[in-house]
Amino acid sequence: MKKYLLLLLGLLILPIKVLAEEDFALAPSSKSAILIEASTGEVIYENNADEKLNPASMTKMMSMLLIIEAIENGTITWDQEVTVSENASSMGGSQILLETGEKMSVEDLFKGVAISSGNDAVVALAETVAGTEDAFISMMNDKAKELGLKNTNFKTPHGLDEANHYSSARDMALIAKELVKHEKVLEFTSVYEDYLRENTDRKIWLVNTNKLVRFYEGVDGLKTGYTKEAGYCLTATAEKDGMRIIAVVMGEPDSKTRNTEVSEMLDYAFAQYKTEDLLNQDIIGTYEVDKGKDRYVNVIPETKVTVLKKKSEEKGNATYEVNLNTLKAPLKKGEVVGKLKVKENGKLVRTINLITEKEVKKANIFELYTQNLNDIITSNISI
Repeated sequence: MKKYLLLLLGLLILPIKVLAEEDFALAPSSKSAILIEASTGEVIYENNADEKLNPASMTKMMSMLLIIEAIENGTITWDQEVTVSENASSMGGSQILLETGEKMSVEDLFKGVAISSGNDAVVALAETVAGTEDAFISMMNDKAKELGLKNTNFKTPHGLDEANHYSSARDMALIAKELVKHEKVLEFTSVYEDYLRENTDRKIWLVNTNKLVRFYEGVDGLKTGYTKEAGYCLTATAEKDGMRIIAVVMGEPDSKTRNTEVSEMLDYAFAQYKTEDLLNQDIIGTYEVDKGKDRYVNVIPETKVTVLKKKSEEKGNATYEVNLNTLKAPLKKGEVVGKLKVKENGKLVRTINLITEKEVKKANIFELYTQNLNDIITSNISI
């Protein structure tokens, strides 16, 4: 009898416990979800965030990351004309209706990817960056390893259903975290509508697949996704009061639920959390460069030096320490020259790369002689 009473009590208590958990769940309709703050990378909420799932067109975030990096390092340029291949023009799914042999600028193709999720456009750009689509996919997987993604394998640059093509909500958030560092990308992903081939008989209207760009204040990206296998997916980012949030959902049942639940995730983050800046200036300091054509260079943090706090918490005991390498020319712009360690209550919570603000070329013999002579003259004048 005692055994049956305990079983009955268990059945009565169990639903109450489950309901309590559901009351605090975010994106309950999704298969997987994660919510992070972009500058710190700290996770605000997660549910099943490491499950390998089909990311659908959220795949294009990695493609856009490689494309923008190729533009920034000079491999390709925004105004470069791309001749569309038969392979690119044959892509199904969402597209900007490219024709084989058509010429379109990198900028317009990127617009077609960022706004309208064009599969044909992303393949055309992939081939331009890497030579072939397969070579670009190899670059995607190499970048995934570089970023430390643990549950990602790319088989396409666009995300149409393909065997062994998968990622996770956490990995998508990490890609997004890298992508939002490139402000030029957000200039495209924040556009709700635009046109391609204006003033021609093949004019096409682009409408952003991410409706939150229009209907949620502060949202300026990033990428939707849908296939029958993947369900409805979305990586959204929004910035308010200097804090950028990234929300990812995968496997939602429909677009309305997807948008509603992501909006709720963003609402929660902005209502409950804030960031605190640890630096009052943009640079760590100005340091001398050994044998540099320029004697000094500014050293800056690669990302904002912030800590994430709940609004209900008192100001924490956050500090940072700088570990800088010896600076010796030549130095590239953005070269990593040290580390900044953020600590809270004495515990290491984050390490940020310190980089050079500009390029410093190596001085030639004559320039070194002139510098040394100036040092001697200045030293004598001081005396």
